[in-house]
Amino acid sequence: MLFNQLGLTAELLRAVDEQGYQTATPIQQQAIPLILTGHDVLAGAQTGTGKTAGFTLPMLQRLQQGSVNRRRIRALVLTPTRELAAQVGDSARCYGKYLPFRTAVIYGGVSINTQIARLRKGVDVVVATPGRLLDHLQQGTIDLSAVECLVLDEADRMLDMGFIRDIRKIMKVLPKERQNLLFSATFSKEIRRLAADLLNSPTEISVAETGKPADGIDQVGVQVDLQRKRELLSHTIGAQNWQQVLVFTRTKHGAKRLAAQLESDGLKSAAIHGNKSQAARVRALNEFKTGKVRVLVATDVAARGLDIDRLPHVVNYELPHVPEDYVHRIGRTARAGQTGHALSLVCVDEHKLLTDIEKLLQTRISRQTIPGYEPDPRIKAEPITRGRTQTSLPRKKNWRHTGGSASTRGGKSARRRSYAG
Repeated sequence: MLFNQLGLTAELLRAVDEQGYQTATPIQQQAIPLILTGHDVLAGAQTGTGKTAGFTLPMLQRLQQGSVNRRRIRALVLTPTRELAAQVGDSARCYGKYLPFRTAVIYGGVSINTQIARLRKGVDVVVATPGRLLDHLQQGTIDLSAVECLVLDEADRMLDMGFIRDIRKIMKVLPKERQNLLFSATFSKEIRRLAADLLNSPTEISVAETGKPADGIDQVGVQVDLQRKRELLSHTIGAQNWQQVLVFTRTKHGAKRLAAQLESDGLKSAAIHGNKSQAARVRALNEFKTGKVRVLVATDVAARGLDIDRLPHVVNYELPHVPEDYVHRIGRTARAGQTGHALSLVCVDEHKLLTDIEKLLQTRISRQTIPGYEPDPRIKAEPITRGRTQTSLPRKKNWRHTGGSASTRGGKSARRRSYAG
């Protein structure tokens, strides 16, 4: 279905056309007409499906149909991370190019005074993370009494990050009469409870079975000893000549350390995590997109909302504790109908995590071993402490491989074959 068949105004269609889009994605085909009618919507949509435009376009049109008053905030979008907030804000500005609306993006890690100055000038749309929005509410620097539309984007992630109390506090200051839109990649019991509290007789839509990765992702698990993961990763990137790789770790410290190690292997790398300033995160992401950085190492929180066009490779250096996080991670590739590759490096400690992921997906992930990197069968599994990264230091009373170097410069090795992806 074409965008000009969805009932959008000429101003919005002009902006969409300038972005090179003509055909709407499935989530856009379902969501846009519903939202235009004013219905509350519960939408199951993964990253890369076009969901941002799916709510931004009809939200702007509904504002267009009302009176323009730049002194009042009429639309509020809540996101779990700074990166996603920035992305949604860019979309609102892009698609609203020919409309008289102003958008403000509000998140932590930057000066609140700059945001206050922006709000004082008057805005129509606010895109915010819950924590910084509450800061403004507590300081009395924002007025949400005129909000007509509330959007919760990636609501499942907001719940995972513990924002549920913040969300409920924000809901209390909003007008009772408003349109509510909730987008989530998964429909857990917690999401259902939130939807019951937030939405009024919602229409439920879904473009794919929630909790499942998008089609077109080649998923492979490579079994390898913990202390050899970094060596195998460097070797694979170099031997396969991967030029753009997004790698996930569980913790900030793990991301920082792995990026430094890969850099020492001759692979231009950068890390993004919660301890990085927003400016540093934006700079690292831009360098990754332009090819100046070959490997971007990220935590789940920092990577949320990353929009990287045609990303070919995602690597789970460490499997996540929460199976749904696996879906979010690999959803960075194979976006909008493209194909992609998801590689997971799995040590003996992570076998249960892999099994839990397969239960969620209701499918078995292909397992491989790489010649020269076969796991040592004498190593016994040890529990992984939640919230802490795995360490590559040898563990007491366990055997570890002693052969092979700790790193492979440039990821190249004449002695070992890489994973053939």
